[in-house]
Amino acid sequence: MPRKAANEPSPVTDFEQSLDALEQLVEKMEHGEMSLEDSLAAYERGVGLYRRCQTALEEAELRVRLLSDPQDPASAEPYSGSPNASDA
Repeated sequence: MPRKAANEPSPVTDFEQSLDALEQLVEKMEHGEMSLEDSLAAYERGVGLYRRCQTALEEAELRVRLLSDPQDPASAEPYSGSPNASDA
């Protein structure tokens, strides 16, 4: 497995920074004081940040699955969000 560059942020740090930048960008766009060109550029940047966040979440899910059952990570079940979901 290739080693990370020394100055490359961890996936968690990268996710947090990308999410923070995306939130700031959305807040700026919601004020509605940007030109059309600036709005399009901001939207494009936002899509890129969203994709980075999504990729980081997918990588985290894979890591959790591998930790849960290293022999069969596909057998891990998605978190239901409710401790008694089967009781419903």
